[in-house]
Amino acid sequence: MKTKLDFWQVTDDPVEKVVALIAKRAVGEGERVLVVAADPEQRAAMSRALWQAGRESFLANGEADAPGAELQPILLSADIAATNGASHLIIADGSFRESTGFARVFLLFPPDAAPAARIAWRAHDGREDVTRAYFAQEDGRWVKKG
Repeated sequence: MKTKLDFWQVTDDPVEKVVALIAKRAVGEGERVLVVAADPEQRAAMSRALWQAGRESFLANGEADAPGAELQPILLSADIAATNGASHLIIADGSFRESTGFARVFLLFPPDAAPAARIAWRAHDGREDVTRAYFAQEDGRWVKKG
């Protein structure tokens, strides 16, 4: 399985808004999502943003340790354990973690975490099982930089 690994440098929007943007698109395409962040307060903020994603649609989600977690289209966790069968992984706290078995992985990171993101980028250089892309925000839009 070839993995698409996206590096998204978040500068203009709160990370919760970016998580909701990515999750909405993935769930709309019939995919399941795992969102990873070590901080429980950050996960709670992302959960609220997902539930309030829009008038016409909300993005149902739950914590990995909650009953029925395997049924959630979007699962929030401190660890990479896709008990909901997620094909998409969003690493929302800027700390890259190795992961396997996902079709698409998003690393969201602030500018101060760019050096660590570059190390993760280089670690995947030349791998035939990974396609990488780098995006940055410019004037409120996402622009592909690499």
